[in-house]
Amino acid sequence: MKTLLYLHQEDLGIGLVNKRKAYEYQLQALDTVEANEKIGFDSGLLGHGVGAQMLVDLGVRKMCLMTNNPKKMIGLEGYGLSVVEQVPIEMEANKYNLGYLMCKQTKMGHLLHV
Repeated sequence: MKTLLYLHQEDLGIGLVNKRKAYEYQLQALDTVEANEKIGFDSGLLGHGVGAQMLVDLGVRKMCLMTNNPKKMIGLEGYGLSVVEQVPIEMEANKYNLGYLMCKQTKMGHLLHV
């Protein structure tokens, strides 16, 4: 069975208002991790429950997961799901996203080639 599950949400459950606050802090030279922590969100905490439960309900047990975040793979395994392949999400670094990508790589452990 082939299944594509896409959840249009922030991992932290941060919401639109708080996301805007985080962007304001980023404009003041904080990186994404620092900005999220400043408004009370721990960038190390991820919410996998809804997506994992949907996959279980659909009968999915093994999957290829599109992510750069190894913590997502570990989190899903905690629900009895097996990630058999990690498919990277490739993007070109540029002057607008380089700092963000570097933060994701160095502070959050994302598998990126920056």
